[in-house]
Amino acid sequence: MSVLEKVKELREVTGAGMQDCKNALKENDNNIEKSIEYLRKKGILKAAKKSSRDAAEGLIISGEDENNLTLIEVNTETDFVAKNEEFLNFCSKLSKCCTKANNLDELNNLLMSGIPVKDNIVSLVSKIGENIKLRRFKKIVKDNYRLASYIHNKANNVSGKIISAVKYKSTNEKSVKFATDVCMHIAAMTPMALSEKNLDPDFVNKEKKIIAEQIDKSGKKPEILEKIIKGKLSKIISENTLLNQNWVIDQELSVSKAIEKHNKDKSDSFEIIDFLRFKVGEGIEVKKIDFSEEVKSLTK
Repeated sequence: MSVLEKVKELREVTGAGMQDCKNALKENDNNIEKSIEYLRKKGILKAAKKSSRDAAEGLIISGEDENNLTLIEVNTETDFVAKNEEFLNFCSKLSKCCTKANNLDELNNLLMSGIPVKDNIVSLVSKIGENIKLRRFKKIVKDNYRLASYIHNKANNVSGKIISAVKYKSTNEKSVKFATDVCMHIAAMTPMALSEKNLDPDFVNKEKKIIAEQIDKSGKKPEILEKIIKGKLSKIISENTLLNQNWVIDQELSVSKAIEKHNKDKSDSFEIIDFLRFKVGEGIEVKKIDFSEEVKSLTK
């Protein structure tokens, strides 16, 4: 086999660039197996270097089996890579096995095509040339209830920019359409919790303090001030709790009223038990680097 043929074979096996393959063969006496190991080690080093770079783009992946539904956020540095065919294939494969995991650590160590997910990511980073990270993992267990989900800005059948899911109770087989509408509402309206009792008390107390600082207290009695604070806080709670939000399909109704109407019209007992919503990049602070500083760092 000629050197050119070996370079071609090495490229096909590893997905590495031509020059990298030529160098690997040169360093390993044209031995294919040693060259693969050499590139794997080199790839790990590349991946480690890239892992310090911000990754705020990417996709949300859903996985579902008969008992569970999972959502995963996989981040990339650019939206361009999130549309890469190899990256999308990785998302599809991960979707098929992710329900076996219970947390992010288990997911990283889960075998996918006989290799741990974290090592699959290392190989993908080496091929694509961008940092890729598993950021979040969440699972809903069916527990004899029903599950529905919705993907917004689809990249393929299992991934998109926003995915919402709902765990619900229903006695009507045709309730799937309504459950999907609820998922679409969750995707659009970003509720923080199902109801007031599910809201983080720290969030409520923080909002109450902000309202108290903002309102004009001059000439108002303490009981009037308390009434104003209570009213404003009630509005914030309604805006951030799913059951109290205005229903996206009919703004005259709250979600809880829309459920009551659905149950009456369809002779159903629809009830939301739990929900999930993941949006790519939410909560990530991307470091802004001065262009001149970036150029300096590249010349070092």
